[in-house]
Amino acid sequence: MTLHPLLAQLLMPNRHAVIFALKGVISMALALLVSMYLQLDRPYWALVSAIFLQIRPESGLVIEKALCQIFGSVLGGGAGILILAFFMPYPLLALGSLTLWIGLNSAASSMVHNNNFIYAFAMSGMTAGLVVILVMANPSVADSRAVFDIAQARISEITVGAICAMLVSQLLWPVTVKDSLRNNARNVINETLEYLSLELDPGSTHEQRHQHADQILETLVVLNDDSSAVAYEGPEGPGRSRAANLLCNKVMSLLAVTQIMGRFPRNHPDLVSPAFSKLLADMRNHFIKVAEADSYEESYRQAQALRRALLEHRAAYVNESAIVIRLTQTAVELVADLVMVLRAYNALENRDQTLLKASRLKTHRDPLIGAVNGFRTAVVFVVGAAIWLGTGSPAAIMLMIMPVVFSVMFARFSLVVLTFILRRLLLGVVVAIPVALLFGLGLLSRSSGDFEMLVLVLAGPYFIGLLALADRPTLPYGLGFCIPFTLIVQPSNHMTFNMEAATSNALGLFVGISILYWVFKLITPPDGQLMQRRLLKATARDLTGIDYQRRPENWFNGRMGERLLRLANYDQGSGNSNRNMTDLGFTGLNIGHMSIRLRKRIKSHRSAAVDAKLAEWQQVLADTYLMSARGDSNLRFREVSAELLAAIHGVKEPDAQTATIEGMFERMALTFERTAGTIAQQDRP
Repeated sequence: MTLHPLLAQLLMPNRHAVIFALKGVISMALALLVSMYLQLDRPYWALVSAIFLQIRPESGLVIEKALCQIFGSVLGGGAGILILAFFMPYPLLALGSLTLWIGLNSAASSMVHNNNFIYAFAMSGMTAGLVVILVMANPSVADSRAVFDIAQARISEITVGAICAMLVSQLLWPVTVKDSLRNNARNVINETLEYLSLELDPGSTHEQRHQHADQILETLVVLNDDSSAVAYEGPEGPGRSRAANLLCNKVMSLLAVTQIMGRFPRNHPDLVSPAFSKLLADMRNHFIKVAEADSYEESYRQAQALRRALLEHRAAYVNESAIVIRLTQTAVELVADLVMVLRAYNALENRDQTLLKASRLKTHRDPLIGAVNGFRTAVVFVVGAAIWLGTGSPAAIMLMIMPVVFSVMFARFSLVVLTFILRRLLLGVVVAIPVALLFGLGLLSRSSGDFEMLVLVLAGPYFIGLLALADRPTLPYGLGFCIPFTLIVQPSNHMTFNMEAATSNALGLFVGISILYWVFKLITPPDGQLMQRRLLKATARDLTGIDYQRRPENWFNGRMGERLLRLANYDQGSGNSNRNMTDLGFTGLNIGHMSIRLRKRIKSHRSAAVDAKLAEWQQVLADTYLMSARGDSNLRFREVSAELLAAIHGVKEPDAQTATIEGMFERMALTFERTAGTIAQQDRP
C-alpha cells in the first residue's frame, strides 16, 4: 500500500527534510528572539518573513530573496505613507489608491519569472496594505507620527525575519545554488544530446521529440532563474552566473540548429544525397558518444572529433546541391555551439576567463497577462475590503493581506496547477486552525509567556509544518499550515490569549483563502489560442528587429527561451496532440537564426542597395512566418529572396561566404511552404 505523499513526508522524512525543518525552526526562533528583544510591535510578522525564506533553502537564493523582501517592504512602506499623506481624511480614496497599488504590483510581477522578484512585488503590496489598513483601523490616534511608526515597525519586523533566516542559511548546514546549478546544467546537456540524436534518428516519433524539447525548455528556465542567485555565493559566484547564462543561450542555439538538421531529411528525403545521409548518421553516433562520456575532458574530446569528421565529410563532397552544402555548414556551427555548452558547464566548477558574456533568457512580457493578474488580485483585495468596511471586524484585516500575497505569488501558474495548489493550501489552513487554537494558545495560556516557553510550545508544530514545506509536492500543505498558525497564535511580548479574537482571525484567513480560490476560478487567464497568437506575433516583431541588435544571436535566444516554453505549455494544456503551435515557435527560432547567419555571410557585401533590400526581405520574412501560421503561402518570399541575392552579387563577386546563401533561401522557403500546408490541412473540416 502506497502512503499519501504528505503522510510519507511526515512519517518517513529523509535527512534533507529533517535538516531543512531544523534550520527553519532555528531561524524562526532567532527571528522571534530578536524582534521580542527589540520590543517590536508585532514580532509574528518576523516569523512570517522567515517562513517565506524557507521555500528555497540554498544560500544564494535565500540572500537574493531576503534582499528582494527588504526592498519590497521598504517600497511598500513608502507607498503606504504616501497614500495616507494624501488621503488620510478620505478612507475610500485611500482604499482605492491601495487597491490600485496592489493591482500594479501584481501586474508587474507578471512581467518577471524569477520567484524572488515576484516575491518582492508581493511584499510591496502586503506592506503597503498593512500600513494603510492598520492606521485606518485605529483612526483616533492616526497622525503623521503614527503612520511613520507603523511603517517603520512593519519594515523592521520583515527585515529582522529576513536577516535571521539568511544568517541561519549561511551558518548551519549551508546548501549552495552552485550544486543545484551544476545538476540542472548536467541534466539539460544530457537531455539536449538525447534530443540531438532523436532529431537525427529516422525512427523517432513526433511525440518523443516534443517530450525531450519540453524537458529541455523547463530545465533551461529553472537554470536561468537560479543563475542570478549564484552570483551571491562567494567571489566566483558572478563567473558561475555568466557561465550559466552562456550555457542557456547556447543550448537555445543548439535547439534552433538541431531543428534545421532534423526536419530537412524527414520532410524532403528526395533532396538528401547519400553523402549527406552518411554525415547525419555519423553525427548521431558522435552525439551518443558525447552523452556517454563520463567526464568533461572525454565529452570535449568527442565533440572535437565530431567537428573534424564533419570537415572531412565536407571536403569529400562532389557536385552537392547548394542546400546540402549550406546544411553541412550548419552542422559545423552546431558542433561549435556544443563545444561552448561543454565549456560553460566546466566553468560552473572551474573558472574560465575566456568565456564570452551572454544575455540571460528574458521573461516574455505580455501586458494582457499583467492586466488580468492585476485585476484579479485587486478583486481579491476589494472583496476583503468590502467585508471589513461592512463588519468593522479586526479579523477581516487578514482577509485583505495574506490572500493578496498568495494571489501575487501564484498568478503565473496555470489554472490546473493553481487549483491543485490552492486546495492543498486550504487543507493546510483547516489543519492549522485547531492546532493553533487548542494546542498553541491552549498551552501558551497556561505558561509564563516567556521566550523560552514560546519556543518550547511552538517548535513542534513548526517542525511538522516545515517537514511538509521541504518537499515540492507537499509544499502547499506546509505553507498553508505555517503561515495561518503564526497569524492565529501571534507570538509576541504581550500576548492576550484571547480565544475569541484568535478564532475570528482563523475564520478570516480561511474565508480569505476560499475567496482567493473562487476568484481564480471565476477570473481565468486569457484563452490559450489567443495567447499563442500573441506569442507568434511577438516572435514576428523580433524577427524584424534582429538587424538593430549589437549581438543579435544572444538577444534573440534570450527572448525566445520562455516564449517557447509558454507555447509548449499552452499546447499541452489544450490536449492537442499535433503540437502545431510549439512547432511554429521552433520554426520562428530557426528562421531567426538563419537570418542572423545570413547577415554574417554578407558582411563584406553590404551597400545601400543591399541594406534596403535586406530590410524589405526581413519584413517579408516576418509576414510570411505569420501567414504560414494561418495556413497561407506567400509567393513574395521567393521573389524578394531572389532580388536580395541579385543585389548581393551586384556588389561583389560570389565567394565562399555567399555560396551557400541560395541554399539558405531555398530551405527557408521549403519550411514556410511545408508549415502552411500542414496548418491548412489540419484546419480543414
